[in-house]
Amino acid sequence: MANDTAVSRRTGIDHDTVCELLPDFEAYGWVTHVAFGGTSGWTLTERGRDEDTRKLAEELEEAGARAAVEQAHKAFEILNGRLVQACTDWQLRPTESDRLASNDHSDPAWDARVLDELTVLGGGLTQLVCGLSDALARFGGYGERFSAALARARAGEGQWVAGVGVPSCHAVWMELHEDLLSTLGIPRGAEPGTR
Repeated sequence: MANDTAVSRRTGIDHDTVCELLPDFEAYGWVTHVAFGGTSGWTLTERGRDEDTRKLAEELEEAGARAAVEQAHKAFEILNGRLVQACTDWQLRPTESDRLASNDHSDPAWDARVLDELTVLGGGLTQLVCGLSDALARFGGYGERFSAALARARAGEGQWVAGVGVPSCHAVWMELHEDLLSTLGIPRGAEPGTR
């Protein structure tokens, strides 16, 4: 779910054009505007997902980029487990009596280790996206967005590691994951090794 401003920022389309397009897309049945819990924004409908799948397949075919995206997806899968673990370690810090104890961020060495791991993963992400954006330019920017979130986390803004509602390291990573899956037409949960 994203508001007009977020859609504009993420797509690089100017805000006025976004404000014209989204109601048109709503009329086509591709998106709907929803509100709950004090937040609101646009989200894809089932029909919109189908249209997105069609357009992504068309783009992939026209660009001749399937092999590059498949290779990037395989490289991403190798890194993904480490990112999930790093985000878990940011949120939880097991104790002798509670293996699911929240990380209160009182141990700077623990947090520094997590941030160091995210730095290494960010390097891998940047390398992966560099090659991928040569095949499909729309994949550009993920590395910069991840690095920007990590810089904010290193500056003491902990929500930029795995926070919701901000383009945190975790949010950028999961957006790339979804982008790879959608581009390849792989339903979430249908990847090898998922249950």
